[in-house]
Amino acid sequence: MTGKGQERVSAGGGAAGRRHELAARAAAETALEAAVAAGAEAADAWAERRRSRRVVVWREAVEELGEAVSCGVGVRAFVDGRWGFAYASGFASDELAEAARAAVALARIADRETGAGLPDHCGQAEVPDLADERLLAASSDHCVELARACERAARAQRAVTDVEQVVYQDAWLEVTLANSASFAGAFTASSAWMYCTAFAGEVGERMSGFGLDIARAPQGLDPERTGREAGERAALLAGATKPSSRRCAVVFDAFAAAALVAAVGEMLSAEQVERGRSPFADKLGAEVASSSLTIADDATLPDGPASAPFDGEGSPTGRTELIAGGRLLTFVHDVRTARRAGTNTTANALRSSYRTPPVVGVSNLVVAGEQVPFAQLLATLGDGFYITDLSGLHSGVNPVSGTFSVGASGVVVRGGELAEPAREMTVAGSLTDLLRNVQALGDDRRWVPLAGSVSTPSLLVDGITVSGR
Repeated sequence: MTGKGQERVSAGGGAAGRRHELAARAAAETALEAAVAAGAEAADAWAERRRSRRVVVWREAVEELGEAVSCGVGVRAFVDGRWGFAYASGFASDELAEAARAAVALARIADRETGAGLPDHCGQAEVPDLADERLLAASSDHCVELARACERAARAQRAVTDVEQVVYQDAWLEVTLANSASFAGAFTASSAWMYCTAFAGEVGERMSGFGLDIARAPQGLDPERTGREAGERAALLAGATKPSSRRCAVVFDAFAAAALVAAVGEMLSAEQVERGRSPFADKLGAEVASSSLTIADDATLPDGPASAPFDGEGSPTGRTELIAGGRLLTFVHDVRTARRAGTNTTANALRSSYRTPPVVGVSNLVVAGEQVPFAQLLATLGDGFYITDLSGLHSGVNPVSGTFSVGASGVVVRGGELAEPAREMTVAGSLTDLLRNVQALGDDRRWVPLAGSVSTPSLLVDGITVSGR
């Protein structure tokens, strides 16, 4: 990190005599004590133990099967308005102490950063059912069979000519956060997910379809539905051609809508606003969206993939309405950005693992509003497009203006009915206009793991430019 916190890796390993493995809470407290002893005015330690598994199947043969267990502690140390970060891979006590000393040493040479420090208030929200112990009891053979069942379901669909692969993954995560303000919190979370990519058509003309399912344990997944979804989405696009260009209304399906909403979520980060990389920077309190649309960040949802009782700094999580009644109510904040803005943290300091310090980001981004059946959504659309896939969104969005121009595939809608499939087209507009032009929401809400996680249904949006032939 340049000009702010300093970061260094303190790797695990070493001779057997140096390894004194500790439980997660003891590891966090050991690292915390070492940081204070080394001169930190304040400090925190994020300890985690993760068990993960991955299965890849193609033509019912197992191409990949692996399990991994990892653990480590990330230490933040604060000295005179500066901060440093280091981590230890493992719970060996001497390596925890080394990481703590490194964090303090880096804090002493870092630039001062306004707002840096621990939260004024730490705590834990009530978030039930984050961990499903059935995951621990599930055998790898069972997970392989789930993937095979998913592939069979995909190949059984009309027009499907091949399946790229089926991937099953799961994780069991145990976290402890301790800080020098006498906070010690812990939680355990589990996740299992499966995805499948199917192809329709022959080589050179193939169109792909994607299926996804997310649960807390493999027993909660539906492999047949996931494979069927991938196959049906691919078949829907079989024989697609380039459509004529026009400016019209479109329906973005839940996957495509989630990608766009995730891009909006990134621009609602207070840190992005500070950097001048958000079209919403001067829009706080202003009308920015359709009055029928609500967008909230909520890390307390039991089924939310990014749910947790506290954020990466120890602030208790909750529900934060970002856009409601058409108005932008707040940005997402961690402690630093909140202090600089003269407001309160929204508990949106996120850690991807013990190897990284917390950064500002959304957790579970939820789009809400009155929902209508899919057939009614198409009838309201009349003539336009049903967009099922967006490509290149990461590079196709201007973070300053919010304009986007990305590749797309989908189906022409004519007279409120799905007509011929379409490919090789570009959809363009701006995210700010998109929010204002949302006309209706479908009834097919789902979770998509983007930018934390996004829960959204299909969205009917007016004023989109579609470029084809």
